[in-house]
Amino acid sequence: MAKVSSGTVSRALRGLPNVSEKTRARVLAASQALNYIVSPSASSLASGRMSTVGVITPFISRWFFAEVLNGIEQELQSAGFDLVLYIDTDGKLFEKLPMRRRVDAVLLLTLPSDVPDVEDVINLGVPVGSLGVDIPGFSSVTIDDVASAEMAVNHLIGMGHRSIAMVTLDKESSISFQPPLDRGAGYRKALTNAGIELRPELEVNGRSTVEGGELAAAQLLSLPSRPTAIFVQSDEMAMGVLHTIRRAGLRCPEDISVIGFDDHQLARVFDLTTVAQPAFQQGALLARQILARVLHGDPATTTELPTQLIIRGTTAPPPTHQLR
Repeated sequence: MAKVSSGTVSRALRGLPNVSEKTRARVLAASQALNYIVSPSASSLASGRMSTVGVITPFISRWFFAEVLNGIEQELQSAGFDLVLYIDTDGKLFEKLPMRRRVDAVLLLTLPSDVPDVEDVINLGVPVGSLGVDIPGFSSVTIDDVASAEMAVNHLIGMGHRSIAMVTLDKESSISFQPPLDRGAGYRKALTNAGIELRPELEVNGRSTVEGGELAAAQLLSLPSRPTAIFVQSDEMAMGVLHTIRRAGLRCPEDISVIGFDDHQLARVFDLTTVAQPAFQQGALLARQILARVLHGDPATTTELPTQLIIRGTTAPPPTHQLR
């Protein structure tokens, strides 16, 4: 109908060069008149690709993972790739649900290198990307969680705080995720460098949820000598911490300071001081890196993105009567 070769039709429909705009318009008009839709199975046979990327994530409901997935999905969609999502809560997904559908690449979100699934993914023989963990041979996008947590705690130390607690991401998960370990290391490093004694009772598991943050704050406020500041490893937990502080009749930051981590979209509403990490951008960049490997054979690359301290209204110097 367009009076051109099938090769020209293919290039025109895929937006490739070497097709004049007049010819491309004629091909598109013909495809619309015929209600023609490209067959994915036929395209995969011709190209050797399924145009599909598998993404393995431990969570989808938490803000950080939702933002990362949005970034990945936007980039894949722009490139004409589909996303197949697998929820992996224990690092043993392949023991229960093997990846039966063929994929062109796999992206692992925050899964550590020592879980069984990493080896199974390597055995698929496709490019692999990793978010939050630098694994040799994988494309990866990370932030420096140690330095970021240290920056947060140093902010509190610089304001005069010496009794600083930490609410951690879930420490009882079946997977030893790296971010909570690294953020804990950054917290302890900042205190040690400032000559502040490490007190195990000031480290409380917030279970990565708002409700967990509420319970963790209640535990810290019940201590004989409550902390003057709390470093919280995620903004969602920090929102729960703030709720408990206010229900206890205390003021933030006049009685106790709180700093979070993420720069959740509601952090500004809570006037929360926090460490901002580019969650959406991390996902988008990881997707671009893996597409470059699939489409162009580019080598694996590792990129570390910066974080930023956002100072708002939940941090201030400690009450003078609690200074040591």
